[in-house]
Amino acid sequence: MFDCDRIAQILTSSLKLQIKPEIKKLPEAFPMKKNLSARAMQEARELFPGGVNSPVRAFQSVGGEPVVMESASGPFLTDLDGNVYIDYIGSWGPMIAGHNHPSVVRKIEQQLKRGISFGTPAQPENSLAKEILSRMPYIEKIRMVNSGTEAIMSAIRLARAATGRELIVKFDGGYHGHSDSVLIEAGSGVSTLGLPDSPGVPRNLAEKSISVAYNDNEAIQQVFEERREEIACVVVEPIAGNMGCIPASNSFLRLLRSLTTKYSALLIFDEVMTGFRVGMSGAQGLYNIQPDLTVLGKIIGGGLPVGAFGGKKHLMREIAPDGPVYQAGTLSGNPLAMTAGLATLELLTEETYSKIWEQTQKLASGFEEIAGSHSVNVSVTKVCGMFSIFFTKFTPKNFLDVVASDTGAFNRFFHSMLNQGIYFGPSAYEAAFVSATHNEDTTKKTLQAAETAFAELCRKSQSKSQSNEND
Repeated sequence: MFDCDRIAQILTSSLKLQIKPEIKKLPEAFPMKKNLSARAMQEARELFPGGVNSPVRAFQSVGGEPVVMESASGPFLTDLDGNVYIDYIGSWGPMIAGHNHPSVVRKIEQQLKRGISFGTPAQPENSLAKEILSRMPYIEKIRMVNSGTEAIMSAIRLARAATGRELIVKFDGGYHGHSDSVLIEAGSGVSTLGLPDSPGVPRNLAEKSISVAYNDNEAIQQVFEERREEIACVVVEPIAGNMGCIPASNSFLRLLRSLTTKYSALLIFDEVMTGFRVGMSGAQGLYNIQPDLTVLGKIIGGGLPVGAFGGKKHLMREIAPDGPVYQAGTLSGNPLAMTAGLATLELLTEETYSKIWEQTQKLASGFEEIAGSHSVNVSVTKVCGMFSIFFTKFTPKNFLDVVASDTGAFNRFFHSMLNQGIYFGPSAYEAAFVSATHNEDTTKKTLQAAETAFAELCRKSQSKSQSNEND
């Protein structure tokens, strides 16, 4: 695995990016008012399945009632009842410059006056594409789409067409959107055909995908030995984010590169989450590994719906209208999303990443130190701008390690932090995100809340132990 400390040294400089959030007041300890949020959720349940438009928002993993937001600025969210939270979701990754950044907002407003959507080529597409290609040298041509799911789906179609094969290899715990081909679970063996992970996914389609243990060199080698002539592509998050923040080892990614090259399969890096999140050139820049295709999203839309996939020219010219592989989208390359994405990327300099990495490290080390002082077992994984808190003695390396952690402890921790004005993703299996607007004050406030949360966990653990002894 890449050396995070070495990366920190490279990124750290004397210059510091200072982005002042509009909201300056940090949240105090509550009891919170939740009347308006509760009323809004009651209404939402009559309108949407589960009251939400994406499942994780429903709080089913952690229990309790979702909070309904009204506004955001810098590192803060404000709900309908006026409660203010330090936000570590960042709209699940895109808001690396902070919410409602004045430069991004201004440029969106300028484009808004020129037009919302044209259905024709537009200059903002060119501008954003040139910026992406300048930062990611392994992408020579790119196709803009509307979501990460759409981008992955299209990249897989291209891989199948380019290789003349159908079998996809992915990894347990890796999330690549909700298209049928990747919404599968692992079978009982490393090369067992995939099984549908959702009703509605045809079994015969799921069987064209294999899910393998992440960071398991032997398992992936075995798959290629057994299915070498069938594999169209390997799809991998170089730093996983939907089983928590789990970086791949350097040897694992280099093995994927070697095996796909040897057996004429394509290597697809899913950098929807990590693209421009962990560095100027994404995870592929940190690891210095060249994928055949790269999938992007989140940050390149600046918070507006977006996705993209790209790679070498000889592959991308297979996409219609240059080639026979069909892909289309009415709102692809939407000028508002392109403008927001470019405005965001223009804010991301080496100094930006230095600041983000500094706060990420302080949060991670602070959580571990405080938890240790209360005899609570935690392991905090981290990369620049991403981290996860696992309630376990060891550092998770794959999905089996993750599910072995104490999710009940995480749920209690989550609610304690939420009630103190700290907003984490409502699932033990989601990464947390740090923006350029998180600073010493937000870190201090977060760790103060963690002190309370871990103390509560310690007391509950002691009380449970005493109860068991009495029984």
